[in-house]
Amino acid sequence: MAASFTGVSPSFFLILSLTTTLFSSLIIISPSRCDPDSLQDLCIADLSSKVGLNGYPCKPASAVTSEDFFFSGLTQAGNMSATPFGASVSFGIVTTFPGLNTLGLSMNRVDYAPGGVVIPHTHPRATELVLVLKGSVYMGFVSSTNVLYSKVVKPGELFVIPTGLIHFQQNVGKGMAKAVAVFNSQNGGASLLSPGLFGATPEIPSGILARAFKIDEKVVDDIKSKFGSS
Repeated sequence: MAASFTGVSPSFFLILSLTTTLFSSLIIISPSRCDPDSLQDLCIADLSSKVGLNGYPCKPASAVTSEDFFFSGLTQAGNMSATPFGASVSFGIVTTFPGLNTLGLSMNRVDYAPGGVVIPHTHPRATELVLVLKGSVYMGFVSSTNVLYSKVVKPGELFVIPTGLIHFQQNVGKGMAKAVAVFNSQNGGASLLSPGLFGATPEIPSGILARAFKIDEKVVDDIKSKFGSS
């Protein structure tokens, strides 16, 4: 039987129509990427500005040159001996390449020694898409339901890591490995789990970490000593 609307005022239908339209509009305009759309052709970051913004203010248009849209910082491998993990990340983000300001993307280069590891971390503001260029790299992420999704990725293959999830990488080949990672943010951020938990300043109380990891506080203090937090 068809519903009857006898006695319902026309204003009811007007309000219902407006509410439905507004709700639909909110769904359509909800953010689909980390950084907002640019409102102008270009906005080269003025990294020297003292103005506090969610991002960087633009340098004057009269000072912009073609060099602002060029970056050669990923042409050479980083210093893998500079960290104990055997992997080096070269950053192509807004702080190294100001031309990315407001454009909603960035790219890093990762070089791995044999057995080199990019330790578990998160990118709180970006999804990561990794393209392996050389070698074999085992990579994976853990979902919010503690499911591990992982794969050995070879040259020409891609692996995507959703925004904010814990992930890692390791060179499992016999030689050097190389990859590039693209992000849908000019600066997706990186939060390293082990230094963040055990090397924070001021430090996280050992009792909290002991309960979280179900270990003795003395073990926590020993781990902290390796990160300079104890």
